[in-house]
This record gives sequence, structure tokens and C-alpha cells, in this order.
Amino acid sequence: MPYHAAPARASLLLGASLAVLTFAGAAQAQSTPADDQPTAVDEIVVTGFRASLQNALNIKRKEAGVVDAISAEDIADFPDTNLAESIQRIPGVSIDRDAGEGRSITVRGLSSEFTRTRINGIEAQATTGATDSSGGVNRGRGFDFNVFASELFNNITVRKTASAEVEEGSLGATVDLRTARPFDYSGFNAVASVQGGYNDLSENWSPRFAGLISNTWMDGKFGALLSLAYSDKSSIEEGFSSVRWGPANGDNGFLNPEALPGGKDAAGGLFHPRIPRYGRLSHEQERLGATLSLQWRPSDATTISLDGLYSKLDSTRQENFLEAWSLSRNASQGGKPGVTIVDAVADAETGELVYLLLDGMDMRTEERFDELKSEFSQYTLEIEHDFSDSVRFRGVAGRSESTFDNPLQVNAIIDHQDGAGWSIDFRDNRDLPKIDYGFDVTDPNQWTITGPAGVQPLSELRMSSSSQSNTYTTFEGAFEFDIDDRMTFKVGASYKEYQSEGSGYARKTNTAPAIPGGASIGGLTYLLDGFGRNLDLPAGSATAWISPNLDAIVKAYGADCLCDTGVAGGDFRLLGLENGSTALGSWRDVTEKDTGLWAQLDWNTEWVGMPVRGNFGARWVNTEIEAAGYSSLSGVTTRITGANNYDDILPSLNLSIEPVENVMVRFGAARVMARPPVTSLVPVFSLSAPNAANRTASLGNVNLDPYRADTFDLSLEWYFAPESLLSLAFFYKDISTYVQTTQQRLTYAQLTAMNPEAFPAAADRPPAEDYVFSRPTNTPGGPLKGFEISYQQPFTFLPGAFSNLGVQANFTHVESEIDYCTTAACTAYVTANLVNLSPDAWNATLYYDDGRFNARVSAAYRDTYYQQVPASNGGSRGIVATGKTETLSIDASASFDVTDHLTLTLEGINLTDEANRQNHGELDGVRDSTYVYHHTGRQVFVGARYKF
Repeated sequence: MPYHAAPARASLLLGASLAVLTFAGAAQAQSTPADDQPTAVDEIVVTGFRASLQNALNIKRKEAGVVDAISAEDIADFPDTNLAESIQRIPGVSIDRDAGEGRSITVRGLSSEFTRTRINGIEAQATTGATDSSGGVNRGRGFDFNVFASELFNNITVRKTASAEVEEGSLGATVDLRTARPFDYSGFNAVASVQGGYNDLSENWSPRFAGLISNTWMDGKFGALLSLAYSDKSSIEEGFSSVRWGPANGDNGFLNPEALPGGKDAAGGLFHPRIPRYGRLSHEQERLGATLSLQWRPSDATTISLDGLYSKLDSTRQENFLEAWSLSRNASQGGKPGVTIVDAVADAETGELVYLLLDGMDMRTEERFDELKSEFSQYTLEIEHDFSDSVRFRGVAGRSESTFDNPLQVNAIIDHQDGAGWSIDFRDNRDLPKIDYGFDVTDPNQWTITGPAGVQPLSELRMSSSSQSNTYTTFEGAFEFDIDDRMTFKVGASYKEYQSEGSGYARKTNTAPAIPGGASIGGLTYLLDGFGRNLDLPAGSATAWISPNLDAIVKAYGADCLCDTGVAGGDFRLLGLENGSTALGSWRDVTEKDTGLWAQLDWNTEWVGMPVRGNFGARWVNTEIEAAGYSSLSGVTTRITGANNYDDILPSLNLSIEPVENVMVRFGAARVMARPPVTSLVPVFSLSAPNAANRTASLGNVNLDPYRADTFDLSLEWYFAPESLLSLAFFYKDISTYVQTTQQRLTYAQLTAMNPEAFPAAADRPPAEDYVFSRPTNTPGGPLKGFEISYQQPFTFLPGAFSNLGVQANFTHVESEIDYCTTAACTAYVTANLVNLSPDAWNATLYYDDGRFNARVSAAYRDTYYQQVPASNGGSRGIVATGKTETLSIDASASFDVTDHLTLTLEGINLTDEANRQNHGELDGVRDSTYVYHHTGRQVFVGARYKF
């Protein structure tokens, strides 16, 4: 998977050009006063988008550590329609999308698993589902930002350096989300907005509403604020996917040396798409959110704030695929060895089979339906009290709960078996191959529910359900003591309990019985058409095909009751903890109790005439873990439990010096930690059936140590003009412990000796048989380092209307050296970038703001990154990884103040219809095989906003 240097070079050229403008502007602009003179800064009165940028700079400048922020332009008016897409404007932050919408973030190369998110001061976790290729259900520690409407928040702060007073749990950053409070505004305020969104792929309009009302009473001593946000969205995504690439001469391979012109040796490493398919995914999404904030100031010394946040995201997803299946099957399933090669062409350099003409291919048409429900609620109580001018207290108590339910997942698959003349051709387009199916895919009579006599039935009717909940309960308290007017001592304690629970149900078998009497293949299917709009498919590609009709199939088979009735052989019960349940691994319960004590000294003084700010402190934290799951022990479902306990001492230092006016040098150093993946902690085990062709075993590991790292930051910031910044930041993280799932080959006797409870001696388990054993393990990490360049400036030095222009831009480069285990017992490693790390990323916004008319266009670039190392389906050419290729997303927006109260708005998202391309190939970057290539279309919102 090669990294693409051209966009990086372009971004550097852009940075150089912007630097010229910077110094030109600095020569003519007035100086910004030092930070200890805030009244002069406040004299600069700006509104609209410029006001949000200025407020963000003020937040950044006054902090001792490295901090970046985004603020709402006005009441309930966040800059983007999606929180993740707003956060990506911050230097070092990149996002990952699902169904065209930002879902999770990566900060300085560290994914959401290493990044903590707090809402109104307490840690929270929002959980939702996604397509399989986008990660599926979030069962880890990451935060799904698409659960929330952006209108519910008015400030985002990303803390990139650690301090003792901020809770542990992050290697990358702590993201603080803040909802609006009544004391943020004076008196009565109300605003309402309405938008209509149009997607050029789904050709549907989607409504979006938001409103906020706030007031204060009793001379400003009591206030209340309520906000609401609602949206309803219909969208589709279409494209090609391969479900990875497999070795042609492996897994009961079908390719021999004589199959290719010239007799090319298959041992050289040839690869084919495993399940090549075109597909459509239809998404329906309804999102509702609300906040309520009450504040009371009984005296000038005391403020009490009660905040509530609620969000509900209900969605459905229907997936339709037309796919070839034989190349993913082994001999016992009638797969690859039963396929006849008529013709084939390979790329000599990459080993990809770029053209195949095959007979004896099994084809499938598939429809899957998911019902998805996410619900989030949080309540926090904050008390701030000044005992005197020099002694203060702040306490927070709160609880956040996120639940995700997939109450129904049903999947129907029907077949066309042993087809002749199937071909696939990547030679003209590696992302959208020409596929010829060899028969009329729009004729229902070409499809069947079961295989012919003597062949394993291929058709399937899968049914399952699952749920996931995450709960945080937090208590924190801290005292501040002013030693003098230059130094403050802080001390505090915290207690946090995190609970993660999962469950799942599934049919015991996926087999679809024969068609019930009175039903026909025509009555159980329908014609899916209109596929390929704006996709630039190869000429002659299928734009319609027969698809299973899930409603008709479920009704015909009597599966709508999810019971053991129905047609003969059709047991449609969904089994959970019962013996033999295929969903047994979904049941788990992990509880973490974190107790922390911390002390910190803050200072704001001068040294040899230079303003110096900073803090130094340490945090002690104890982590207690109890984990439980279920495994099948000698055929009996058994609850398996485990526990762990560890302590960390985490010192930190942040130092900010202003050697000359408006120039700041910051340094930070800290020991940080992030807790292991929740799914890895569950001490359950699995074991393949006796005498299975591929014998495997696995065991969870509750005794994992956390990720630990020593971090160092150095930055230089020049506030060269009002609302302006030019900065350069360097960062280095020495990750000393990492968590990987390693594999080694052990005999069953060795498994028994290691854990006799999980792997008891049995007559049908020969002691000398080999098993591939998988287990999460702590492994050496490696260094991560990089730099960020940021530039922000209004072009007030330009003449006339050009003076209303401005720019915000940044560039980040990150690299790492993580050692990934590649052999049994980690005796060999391969060094590569950290998973989810993009070496280069940049974003830029050019805006116009004259106080009444506001317009901006934004570009966000993210380089290629790995998603899994090592990945499955490897071959003889080297270590294989999956990943996502580079993306460049263009968004734009404009608003016009018709009156002081009424504003018209126009927003465009993904204006270039950037595709999601995922790849599968060796780490050396030679092979870059398409894994997923889907597009979601352009989205445009038109609307109005009214302030009362």
C-alpha cells in the first residue's frame, strides 16, 4: 500500500504560499496584545465565522498545554452538520466515515481507542453500528460522533498534552464537548432553524430542525436552557467490493502452472478477489437530540449547574449484493477446486489475477436488513464554590449511558450454481471491474433456493440480534489554593466506574429449507434496478438483478415469529446462552473501577522579564477489572470470570514561555496510559470441532497491561496579528506497551497444560494434533513522532471587499515504528505504521465574512492508512494488511443575514462525491488490490435560521 506523496507536496506548496501572505499581512497588521492584557483583545469586535475563529484562538492562547478548539459562531450554530467533520478542522485530527458521515476520529495518528471523549466534564462513550467493512458495531472504547446532532454543542476542545488534573486514559488526546448553558448568554434568547437536505445519489430530500430557548431570572441568579435537534435522512451507497483477496494457490487452490499463458508458476504468489460483488446499501436514519441545563447562583461565591443530554439515533440498513461465491470456498464446500479455468491473466508485478474467465462458478444474490437503535443519556451536577478569595472548590458527579440494539438482522441468500462463462476484468479499472455473469441475472427462474441432489445446500436464511451498552458513573472533586498571586496549588480525587455489557442471539443453523409449498421463486424475489447512477460502470455492466424479497421469504417460511415452528427443518429460534448458540461469544460483562488522586502546581509569573505559565503535577490511579463471558465447556455453556488490578503513577509538565511579545514557546512532557481493548479482556475461550480441517483455539486475556507511553511536545506559536496565528508543533510518543492478538501453533497437549479448564483432555482430541492458538498479548510498541503546521489569518490588509477574506489551514505529518508479531510466539516481527495512522493529513478553509454575508469552502485530505496488520488471506509475497486509501473531501457553506433576526443558509457536503476505497495488499506496497469502492453522493442543505 504505497503512500502518495503528491498531495503532501501540494500541501507544502500551499503552506509556503500562505506563509508569504502571512508575512505580508503581518507587516501591515497591528500587533496583538500580550495574553495578560485581555481588555485590548476584547476591543476587536468581529461577528460570524470570524468570531468563532477568534474565540478558538483565545482558548488556545490562554492554556498552559497544547490545546485546540472549535466554537459555535452563534447560539446553536455549529460550523458543520456533523461533529466529526467539525473536529477534522483541528490540526492533527482525521476522521473515518460510515455511509458518508463522519463517525470516529484519529488524533496525531492514534485512533479513537486511544482518545478519551468527555461531555460537560465527565467521560462518555457513544455507541452505534456500521457496515461490516467500516468496523461493524462499536464494542470497544471508541466514541461514535454521528450519534449526536452538532446543534447540541457550542464548543469542542482537543487537549493534546496531559496534565494531572485531567483524568487518565488517553495516549492521543482528550476531547471535551460542551453543551450550551443559560449563563453563557444574557437574558432571553431563542433561535430556530430549518433545513432541507438533498442527496444526488438517493435523489431524496431530508428534513433537519433545531431550536434553542434560554432565559435568566432573579437578576441573573437562575437560568434555564433547552435545545432540540431533529433530522431524518435517506441515503444510499453503491459500488464494488471483493471481501478481501485470497491466494490463488492456497486454501484448496484452483490455479495450476498451465492455467496462465506462458505457464507462470502459481507459487510466485497469485491473488484473486474472494467474493467479487457489486452492491447497494440503503440507509434510513432518524436522529433526535435534546439538552436541558439549569444554573443557580445563590451567591457570588457559588454556582450550581445541572446538565442533561439525550440523543436517539434510529436507523435501518438494507444491503443488496450480486456476488460470485466459489472462490471463497474450499473443497468440502464445492468451492475453488470445482471451478474450471477457461482463461486468466495475471499482473506480473503485483500477482493480481486481473482477468478471469471461469466455468463451474456458484453465484449468489443476497439481501440483508438491519434494524439499528442507539440511545444516549447523560446527567451531570457541577458545584463551584469560593470559600475565600484564595480557596476554591469544584465538584462534578454524573452518569452517562449509551445503549445500542440491533434487534433484528436477517439475511437471505439464493443461488445460481455451476454457471458457465463467468468473467471479471480489472484491466481497464482496478476499482470497478467489468463482470459478465454468463446468464440473465434478471430472470428469477435462473435462481434457486437449494442446491441439486448430492450437493450441500447453499442457500441461507440467517437471523440474529445483538445489543451493547456502555455506562460511566463519575465522581470528582478538587480544591484550589492560591499560594500568592503567581502560584496556585490544586489537589483532587476521582472515582469512575465503567461497565460494558454485550449480548447476542442467532439461529443455530443458517441453512434455508426448501421452498414451502405454494410458494415460488418468483414470489420470493423482486427485481432490483437503477443500480450504478454516477458510478461510471464499465459498459455492459448489470444495472439490475433479481434479489431475495426478505418480507416475502420471512412470511413464507414462518420465520416472522422467531420460533421453532415454520416449515419442515426451519427452526427459527434465536438462541442466546443455550447450548450450541453461535452467538455465545457476544455475551460479556466487563466492569472497571478507576480510583485516582492527583496534585498539581500552576504558575503564572515572569522570568527574566518573560511571561511564564505552566503546571507540574502527578496523578496516581488504580484500575480494578472484573470480566466475565461464556464458553462451551464439554458441551455445557459455562460462565468464565477473571480479574486484574494495576496501578499507574503519571507525572506531567506543561510550560509556556513568551520570549517576545505575541510569540509563545510551549513544552510538555508526561507519562500517559490507555486501557486495553474491552473485547480482549473477556477470559472466554473457543475451540474448533474435533478433527476439523482447520483446527483453531483462542483465549481471552484479562491480565493485559494497559498501553503506556512517555510523551513530549514542543511548539512555537506566533500571534502576529489580530485573529491570526502561525505555529509549528513537534510531538514524540514512546509507546512502551502495545496490545496485539498473536498466533502460535500448539499441540492439544500443550493447550491442556496451559489451561486444563478451557482445553480438557478428551478422547476425540489427539494430544499431538496441532492447533493455531490466538490470544491478546502485550507486545513491544515503538516510537510515534510527527509535526504540525497551522496558519490562520483574516486578510484585512487587502483592499476593499478582499479584506473580508481569510484562511485557516494546517498540515500534519506522523510516522511510527510499531512491531507487529508475524510468527508463532512473536519470534519475528514486521515494523510498520500504527493502525489508523495517516502519514500526511491537511485541511484548509478559505472564507469570506463581511458581517452579513458569510461563505467558506473547506478541503480535508487524509493519506492512506492501515486498518489491520497482519491481515487475513495472506500469501507468499509478504505480510498482508488491509487499509483505506487517500481521500480529499470538499465541503462548502454560505449564509446571508436578511435582517438582524433572519439568516438564510446553504451548505454542501462531499461536493466531489469522494469514494470510500479500501485496499488489501502487502506491506511493501507493490499490491494495492481493491477491497471496497463505494460512493455515497453529494449532499446539499438549504435552510433558514431565525433569532427571536
